[in-house]
Amino acid sequence: MVITDYLDTNAERVPDKTAIVDGEKELTFAQLRDSARRVASELAGLGIFHRPVAVYLEQSAESVVSFLGAAYSGNFYTVLDSKMPTERLRKIVEVLEPAAIITDEKQFVDAQIFAGGKTKKLLISNLLQADANEGKLAEVAGRISAMDVLYVLFTSGSTGIPKGVTIGQRSVMDYTEWVTETFRVDEHDVIGNQAPFYFDNSVLDIYQMVSTGATLHIIPRKLFAFPLRLLEYVREHGINMVFWVPSVLCTIANFEVLEACDVSCLRKVLFAGEVMPNKQLNVWRKALPEALFANLYGPTEITVDCTYYMVDREFADSEPLPIGVPCRNSTVLVLDENNRLVTGQEQGELCVRGTSLAYGYYNNPGKTAEVFVQNPLNPDYPEIIYRTGDLVHYNERGELMYDGRKDFQVKHMGHRIELGEIETAASSLDGIDSCCCLFDGTKDRLILCYTGDFEEKELRKSLLDLLPDYMVPRLCHQLGSMPLNQNGKIDRVKLKAMFCPA
Repeated sequence: MVITDYLDTNAERVPDKTAIVDGEKELTFAQLRDSARRVASELAGLGIFHRPVAVYLEQSAESVVSFLGAAYSGNFYTVLDSKMPTERLRKIVEVLEPAAIITDEKQFVDAQIFAGGKTKKLLISNLLQADANEGKLAEVAGRISAMDVLYVLFTSGSTGIPKGVTIGQRSVMDYTEWVTETFRVDEHDVIGNQAPFYFDNSVLDIYQMVSTGATLHIIPRKLFAFPLRLLEYVREHGINMVFWVPSVLCTIANFEVLEACDVSCLRKVLFAGEVMPNKQLNVWRKALPEALFANLYGPTEITVDCTYYMVDREFADSEPLPIGVPCRNSTVLVLDENNRLVTGQEQGELCVRGTSLAYGYYNNPGKTAEVFVQNPLNPDYPEIIYRTGDLVHYNERGELMYDGRKDFQVKHMGHRIELGEIETAASSLDGIDSCCCLFDGTKDRLILCYTGDFEEKELRKSLLDLLPDYMVPRLCHQLGSMPLNQNGKIDRVKLKAMFCPA
């Protein structure tokens, strides 16, 4: 079985049921399959197989069509978001070297700029007008395996080069079936998508639709800036399941709009990507006492999530929320500094083994070898684990509790960010002499300290040309000199004391 078998089944079982709602546009399951196979036929006709296909489109039904078209043709996809800075897109293309880029008339010129003239550009409008070549696709299908790569999603890299997390079809299928069974998803569910398609939370949304026959609403991004309008959309379209980052849920709770708009249609509220404060979660639980709430945890490298916690008891506003227990087909190892399993409530690094693991970082064997390593508890045969760099401990109930990052990688606005990538971008600007990026976990904000001639407001504008908006520090502090420690390195401890007081 491969990932597209899900769509084949539902296109036959519920052909006329709505699969995707994208603004005024809707696609049934039969239309989704037909469109994806048209795209696949063109890719296969070009002789592209087991190669990356970049998708450079607005978040849309056409994006999902392109993802599935890549899979039907025996290829794999990477999402290039139209709102990413040109420089980041160029770096991703350099690492990926895609066989083709699927785009539209609106984005075509930009694609030419960041990808150059060598990479083939395919207009989605032309692909959808082509006929499906069933004979060619049948031949290709015989060479596709569940072990093939499905997608490569790029995360932040400390050297300034984004890392392409390479995920196989089997991993997504295992994860998708676990979600379906755990949260009882079926064709009657209506899922409201919030996560950008370059963020792996979207994998749950897309493949629950594909596998179960549920309907997926791609909620317009602009609505997330207006909490009341967002809830009105949820109510009007009968959305009963969401998988959103805590930042969105917190904004809604903080604006006190849950009392103004009845969203009792919401029955499953899942969240992941950053810490969910119980203060805001309690607002949601009070407003939706019959809903299921679940805290999911996991880095992109383990296929979206590796642990989960079904919120099953009351919490004080100041209490932390557990990240729970392992998902099926994932084994969690909490290792101390000597690579031994922790005991009791001792803190250690969370490591993961199982079918959820990525194959590594695309075209980056050095970075792959750093974190995808031999299981130190198993000296007898090759067994790879992923070292997350996250520090955790078990509470008295045997539930995992998240304590923070082991290194300088942080979670901000639902995204994992390596501070080194921000520093690399800032250091590349003329007028910056030295810099250090900090993360204020208490206030969930990035702070850049620097020396040089740059005006603080102009610095942020310049960084927007190099980094996604969520990676640009909201505060920039110009210093006369950078504090150094005894080793001559920038004194991060002192800077945190100055700008991130506890």
